[in-house]
Parts: sequence; structure tokens; C-alpha cells
Amino acid sequence: MAALAAGNLLLGWAWLSARDDATKTAAELVGMQEQRDAALKGAQACSDATEALGVVVAQRAAEAAPARAAAAGQAAGLNARADYTLSRQPAAGDSCVALQVLGSEWLKGRVSLLF
Repeated sequence: MAALAAGNLLLGWAWLSARDDATKTAAELVGMQEQRDAALKGAQACSDATEALGVVVAQRAAEAAPARAAAAGQAAGLNARADYTLSRQPAAGDSCVALQVLGSEWLKGRVSLLF
């Protein structure tokens, strides 16, 4: 009879321990699911913000296209003038003075194109 009571006591203790472990595991699972849901919400918010940023980027690129085209056209003229200036041979005599004159002419042309 004592052995039977001891066996029942051990069985009851094992059952209570298993129940406590199951309850603890269920609580941990709920916590992990909440963390997962929070991470999914954060990822969705990030994705939505990235998509909205893409729309803004496309809009700003479209708004800036005319200014970029105008700048490219202006740069083409300035680049052509710079190429012409650099391709010229300095005048006979003092090369430094001749190149300073060419540089001054180039700067005058650049300023007139900008304004």
C-alpha cells in the first residue's frame, strides 16, 4: 500500500510538473507570437515608407528633369569653350601671359553664359 501511495505521489508530481511546463511553454509561445506580430508590423511599415519614398523620388526626378536638361545644355557650351581654349597654342613670347589671357577670355565667356 505504501508503494502504491508513493507511486501515485510520484505520478501526481510528474503530472503537475508536466502541466507547469506546458503552461510555461504556452505563455512563451504567446510572447513569441506577439514579438513576431510586432516585427511583421514594423516590416510592413518600413515597406510602406519605402514605397512612398519611391513615389516621392519619381516625382522629384520628373520635376528636376527640365533643370537637369538646361544644366546639361549649358555645360555643353562651357565644355566646348574649354576644349577650344585648351586646344589653342599660346602666342609667341611669354607663355604664362598668353595662357592667362586665354583663361581670362574663357572666364568671361563662362560668366556671360551663366547670367
